[in-house]
Amino acid sequence: MNNIETISLTNLAFTLIPVLTVLIILFKWKLKTVHALYAMSRMLLQLLIVGYFLNTIFATNSAPITLSILSVMLFFSCWIALDTVKQKRKEYFLKAILSLLIACGFTLSIIVAGVLELDPWYQPRYVIPLGGMILANCMNSISLAAERFQSEMKNHKDIIQARNIAFNAALIPTINTLFAVGLVSLPGMMTGQILSGVSPFIAARYQIMVMCMLFASSGLSAATFLTLIMKKKPDKIDKK
Repeated sequence: MNNIETISLTNLAFTLIPVLTVLIILFKWKLKTVHALYAMSRMLLQLLIVGYFLNTIFATNSAPITLSILSVMLFFSCWIALDTVKQKRKEYFLKAILSLLIACGFTLSIIVAGVLELDPWYQPRYVIPLGGMILANCMNSISLAAERFQSEMKNHKDIIQARNIAFNAALIPTINTLFAVGLVSLPGMMTGQILSGVSPFIAARYQIMVMCMLFASSGLSAATFLTLIMKKKPDKIDKK
């Protein structure tokens, strides 16, 4: 098989059978059926819109458009990341943006120029999905780091100790994924490539690239963010 077959809408509808099963269970057990149904509806609408939107963007192959989309993704990533520390969101927002710029910019530039050797470098078909993966990972990393740092400071921990605990916490999801990949799960990129007919050996190389990319961006974003919020003197950091 050289190319993955297109899934017809009729065949795609079969995926709703297990979904409906779960919704029925939620309804029978008097749980948040409407909330789950809303989430599924949002997912369907968002992916259809994104699919159409990206199809148009990929055809443009424009550096300004690619960078503009990444900038919008960066803004929303920062805002969502700081949801765990809403009371500090405005104070930390610029620091989060700088952290993501450094981590995402550094990592993505190496992947684009050094690993994939894209020419031109701004090809949206590659840059936007990879940038989105990095930003989503960094978003989670900063979110965990911010919440844990504030929590440890409230518990009157030493600032360095609080930083180290927060940094470890930020890396836990990514490190767990490193342990599990290949043994517990085949990640999305590798699975997609195998389904499309790519050799598993080649698919594994791309997945190694992705895992290194995510680990590095996770660590860089969390470390940069924690360093920036620690620039205050220890007695000035809000423990409330």
